[in-house]
Amino acid sequence: MQSKSSRWAGHGIYLVIMAMLIGGIYYSGNSINYNWHWERLWPYILNTQMKDIRAQGDGTAHLQNGHLSIQIQGQSKPQLVKKYDKLLVGDGDMVSQGDTVAELKNWQFGPIAVGLWMTVKISFISLIFAVLLGLIFGLMRVSKNQVARDLSLTYVELIRGTPLLVQIFIVYFFIGTVLNLDRFTSGVVALSVFTGAYVVEIIRAGIQSVATGQMEAARSLGMTYPTAMRYVVLPQAFKRILPPLAGQFINLIKDSSLVSVISITDLTKAGREVVSGSFAPFEVWFTVAALYLLVTGSLSWAIQRLEKRLSASD
Repeated sequence: MQSKSSRWAGHGIYLVIMAMLIGGIYYSGNSINYNWHWERLWPYILNTQMKDIRAQGDGTAHLQNGHLSIQIQGQSKPQLVKKYDKLLVGDGDMVSQGDTVAELKNWQFGPIAVGLWMTVKISFISLIFAVLLGLIFGLMRVSKNQVARDLSLTYVELIRGTPLLVQIFIVYFFIGTVLNLDRFTSGVVALSVFTGAYVVEIIRAGIQSVATGQMEAARSLGMTYPTAMRYVVLPQAFKRILPPLAGQFINLIKDSSLVSVISITDLTKAGREVVSGSFAPFEVWFTVAALYLLVTGSLSWAIQRLEKRLSASD
């Protein structure tokens, strides 16, 4: 067993290495003579700027009971402004069309936050369908039925042998056109089918790693094959396949960036759009990378917790 002193020594060496890496990144940033503007990113994550309320035409402003009304020339009904946080005109002031008469606090998520939500949503939905596909075809891979095994093998080899980018184009432009699928659905289908092919092999390997005696013992107790697979074999296999499944799920989150090619505004596409508007490419891509790391790290942590909980129940 590792001693306490050796653990602390290892932590110390790790901190030194990380400090050297951070120092190298900092030195590299200074050596390229780049002016960092992190403050430009905040409105693209959470926009807290005041929203302008403008006059809809030429007229006169009136204040009554805390409400602002603008009597526009040639119109019988005035423009009413009941909610505002900052008033920029007084009672009786003349205003012209397009003038800012008041401001309203307007908290809304920026494109980076919206893109992050899209990445999480499309990845989570695709993950669920990928697991279902992987479980169905994984059971077909170990089935005694030759047709089921051949179909499962064809699915795995066909999907794993072609690039995900090509599959996204085929699903969106061909299958999506035939079935009238929108962009989001096409992205989910492509990611689910692609990831499911890898999950099939993970589940197959997990099932085959369980001793054959487990199935034989369950059948000798009177269980049917599906019942024995559900209550005896699959629970044992699930504990063993959690680590490779975690790696595949993390790959799914990163692969979701490819759906931007069919105009889905995920985190990567939002990053490209923000770069063109903020002129802060390094800040944007460092932020995008950190957000991907946050999502994948959270998933990895959750699966590790689940793995420890399952191992403690043995």
